[in-house]
Amino acid sequence: MSLLEKGNKLYSIFYRKCPHCHEGEFFKYKNPYNLKHLSATYENCTVCGRKLYIEPGFYYGALYVTYGLGVAHFVAIWVISEILNIQYEFWSFVAFISISLLLLTPFYHAISKIIWANMFMGYKGVERSELEIKEKEDYGI
Repeated sequence: MSLLEKGNKLYSIFYRKCPHCHEGEFFKYKNPYNLKHLSATYENCTVCGRKLYIEPGFYYGALYVTYGLGVAHFVAIWVISEILNIQYEFWSFVAFISISLLLLTPFYHAISKIIWANMFMGYKGVERSELEIKEKEDYGI
């Protein structure tokens, strides 16, 4: 099984697809640098119709993922500079890290939302199961 096949969480993250069906779009706008609509997501999947918001404020947890991506960014640049034996002054390194993080922040914000969603939502396919249909009838979901 390949890491980038349907049914795998990495497929949903890499292609930014619905965590439930891996076919519908997760974001309303494909460009994460569209700052007017910064990582706007659909309420429900456009293909399977399942909710992409488990509860109000669900995506606040994605801030922890964004923080982790920022730390990984810093550590990766520091390790690469040490391996390549690149000599730098402290403040030039701080400036380089700050500018690169600033430029990557919209991308990290968007990717952290889909990572967070995939942590709590699993692949179910496009068709709803009998249990999902019964729950929808019982609870009006």
